[in-house]
Amino acid sequence: MELLDGNLELKEIQNLQGHTDRVWSIAWNPATAAADVPAVFASCSGDKTVRIWEASPSTRSWDCKAVLEETHTRTVRSCAWSPSGKLLATASFDATTAIWENVGGDFECVSTLEGHENEVKSVSWNASGSLLATCGRDRTVWIWEVMPGNEFECIEVLQGHTQDVKMVQWHPTMDILFSCSYDNTVKVWWSEDAEGDWSCVQTLGESSNGHSSTIWSLAFNAKGDKLVTSSDDLTLKIWEADIVRMQSGDGYAPWNHLCTLSGYHDRTIFSVHWSREGIIASGAADDAIRLFVESKDGLMNGPSYQLLLKKEKAHDMDVNSVQWFPGEKRLLASGSDDGAIKIWELETLPG
Repeated sequence: MELLDGNLELKEIQNLQGHTDRVWSIAWNPATAAADVPAVFASCSGDKTVRIWEASPSTRSWDCKAVLEETHTRTVRSCAWSPSGKLLATASFDATTAIWENVGGDFECVSTLEGHENEVKSVSWNASGSLLATCGRDRTVWIWEVMPGNEFECIEVLQGHTQDVKMVQWHPTMDILFSCSYDNTVKVWWSEDAEGDWSCVQTLGESSNGHSSTIWSLAFNAKGDKLVTSSDDLTLKIWEADIVRMQSGDGYAPWNHLCTLSGYHDRTIFSVHWSREGIIASGAADDAIRLFVESKDGLMNGPSYQLLLKKEKAHDMDVNSVQWFPGEKRLLASGSDDGAIKIWELETLPG
């Protein structure tokens, strides 16, 4: 990947209006990543709604195809598609997580998950779509088993965080769950066998080169051997683990701090996401988006990452979510406190 050699521009393709409050989260439907299928993503907002957007193949513009409303009674904070793209989970400050199914083009709420004491902050599906995780202000992480007939059974309530849990994210290839919190830590949850209990096998805290303030988001590279975290301490941190060892059934392999990216944002970094070809995007309260790639220089000291591109004033207000399209195209979607969603394309300029 010779991205660093090229002259790149993050070009705004479309500014999507519709939400009447801040946009908290964006999720691309993974089943729409193929070249011959119109791309679809969901967005959720402080306006209590979820919007489904679809690309028009002819005009290359995105249109709102559905508004999911009158289900959540407060802010919808997080949304996530199942790996098959058939179900959409939405987590809300009303203490529930709703499961939506696309039935012939109409989205129906087919299940409501209750149990958190108050605001649910994040929702994530595992790689096979058999498990769902949620987390919230009540400091807990819940694991739900997906049962036949759109039933969801809570199989574990994980306690260990001492503050509001901001985000949950499953590893892209293994059933290992990660959560990050207002308590400045990332916790790694793992079950040694299918029937076993889940437990916290590692805490990435300040003593292990971790963050010194709230961790807002985390994301994995495509291979799953690296993790990036973003924080209120204005840094991004890269972590790595020997996942081959774990995949071979040789027990848990710990995550180790690889490097810290600092000095690029001057306000809280709310969102981070890793593209399939290795580009890290970050969105922050300084209204900016930054892109980073691994630098091939200085491998003597291990991998390092460098700024690829910066987009000042990407939005008029805080950038809450950045999400790369999972398909071939270098598309990035961003959502902001300004209520807008923007679609960007990373283009190589002639020169």
